[in-house]
Amino acid sequence: MQTAFDEAERQAWAGQADAYAASFAKLCAYPVPGLLDAAGVREGVRVLDVGTGTGTAAAVACERGAKVTAVDAEPGMVARAALAAPEADVRLAALPCLPFADDEFDAVVGSFVLNHVGRPREALGELRRVTRPGGRIAATIWAVPPASGQALLGRAVQAAGVTRPAHLPALAPEDDFLRTEQGFAALLGEAGLTDVVCDTLTWAHQTTVEEWWSGPAAGVATIGQVVTSQAPGVIAEIKNHFESLCAEFAGPGGVLVLPHAALMAHGQA
Repeated sequence: MQTAFDEAERQAWAGQADAYAASFAKLCAYPVPGLLDAAGVREGVRVLDVGTGTGTAAAVACERGAKVTAVDAEPGMVARAALAAPEADVRLAALPCLPFADDEFDAVVGSFVLNHVGRPREALGELRRVTRPGGRIAATIWAVPPASGQALLGRAVQAAGVTRPAHLPALAPEDDFLRTEQGFAALLGEAGLTDVVCDTLTWAHQTTVEEWWSGPAAGVATIGQVVTSQAPGVIAEIKNHFESLCAEFAGPGGVLVLPHAALMAHGQA
């Protein structure tokens, strides 16, 4: 069953595949090799990449010789993923209802997809359902509180006096969980996974001021929905604050160096 949060996510990401690819996709690609390692993805393994986005994890899994199936809820993402991973079976599908049989996969990976579902526990239960006994599930989410680079855009919005619009529902309190190592590990445990491990991943994402602004300016992700729902004058004010704050992260040659942190949890079905 889709929640109000799920519906808002579908609307927010509709038609955003190209803008995401040009802005935030490279950031989200960083944890992919470790995510596949944690799920035991190697030659011959039947792997499902849920919320594949532009297909980064699916493509790397194919390079490893795995038998890859990938799904995403946004048609534009499916089209891009099919190009990125032509050897994969790429389909349109959304959590929490996947079109697969019980125990169909040896491994399941979800790169930041749990940040975008209204009922994370139900979603993990579905990932557990399609994973064979003894198979592995690995997933990443963003850590809370965010690292300094991840907080940059939010600080610019806050500096402009903008709050989250009412039409963007937050996750219901009863569906939320602690975005800490302990909280994320507990969530996987509740889904019936054993030998659960959760680690914090940190890295410095290198981008440019223009590239990093292009995502929210196009309405990508929640931050983009917040920005683009404002009047033009307010958007200009947010951008001015953003450009000023970027000075804290300036690297050589005009590079923007943004510290990020994510949580990666994995366990056995």
